[in-house]
Amino acid sequence: MKKLKIVFLTGSRADYGKLKSLIAFSESEPSFETYIYVSGMHLLESYGLTYREILSDNFRNIHIPSDLKITERMELNLARTIQSFADYVRWVEPDLIVVHGDRTDPLAGALVGIFRNIMVAHIEGGEVSGTVDELLRHAISKLSHLHFVSNEESKYRLLQLGEHADDIYVIGSPDVDIMLSETLPHIQDVKRKYNIVFEKYAICMYHPVTTDDEVRKKASELKEALVSSGMDYIVIYPNNDHGSLHIKEVWSTLNGNRHFSFFDSIRFEDFLALLKASDFIIGNSSAGVREACVYGVPSIDVGTRQQNRYSTMTLKNIQHADDCSGDIIKCIGNVDNYRKQSFYFGSGESARMFVDILKGLNFDKIQTQKSFVELDVTMESIRSYINEVCF
Repeated sequence: MKKLKIVFLTGSRADYGKLKSLIAFSESEPSFETYIYVSGMHLLESYGLTYREILSDNFRNIHIPSDLKITERMELNLARTIQSFADYVRWVEPDLIVVHGDRTDPLAGALVGIFRNIMVAHIEGGEVSGTVDELLRHAISKLSHLHFVSNEESKYRLLQLGEHADDIYVIGSPDVDIMLSETLPHIQDVKRKYNIVFEKYAICMYHPVTTDDEVRKKASELKEALVSSGMDYIVIYPNNDHGSLHIKEVWSTLNGNRHFSFFDSIRFEDFLALLKASDFIIGNSSAGVREACVYGVPSIDVGTRQQNRYSTMTLKNIQHADDCSGDIIKCIGNVDNYRKQSFYFGSGESARMFVDILKGLNFDKIQTQKSFVELDVTMESIRSYINEVCF
């Protein structure tokens, strides 16, 4: 019997955390043959060369491209990844390419799939947020044939984009599988591993907003608030989007400050252990929206990067703060009122559901030619549906 060949494309520590449980479950399925193509931030020394974490997980068929040079120019990274990944796909000849999220790496993977007439599966499409991420996410969805989304709200957005209902599957967020597993490291072991001496601490992750010209100023406002709070912080450096150097320069002014520990990257399972034990998480990372609620950890979302990605009526652990130190300090003082747990993004069964769905599909009969599905609805019915699903 012919095995289903699947290529998972990962370009960052963030998407690998989402894909890892899917890869592990797929690799254990006898009827699947899995491959991993590693790109993006994983290959950058300044971000911890996180491809080594993937190698240490001992998956089969891991490809680290030697021909791919990653920079901080997103458009150049897209072009180079398309070229490198296309060569890899011609060699593997997969039946399915699996991509996640909203960055240039999954966009490259989806484009290669379309032009090579290969099925593309998109993980966690149908969501909204600020910055260029939302544009990329919707574009990737339109280039994909199968959609594995976190909730019904995301499914309905894909329907509005003209996707077929039969091709959209609600499986939750795959990282919740790892979050709720019994294999996370002990917090004291993680602290020793990273030489973290704080007894109590918060986590800060702040990324550039690529459409904002005031990245340095706004990062400085955040820094001022954190210093004023007098608390201890674990700070994880931003991704490699345009503007990240400005944020790093702001953080560099705190070198030697005993209240701050800085890291290029932290292994996903170690990060989860740290998050679970933290007082709160602050910044503009999706971890403050997606992961924090599962543990009931208070989250302070700063600025516009996660704009529209959540409702405080649904996720009651989140406070929003404008990019000014006064507003941020006020939110820090209120965190104890926001210890609210939610399983809005899944309950830990995503990988099993993902594999079961793929096993039930006949890839020989699925058409790679897509068509647009018209919605015969009014705006009022759309609003009614979203209110019913979300609230």
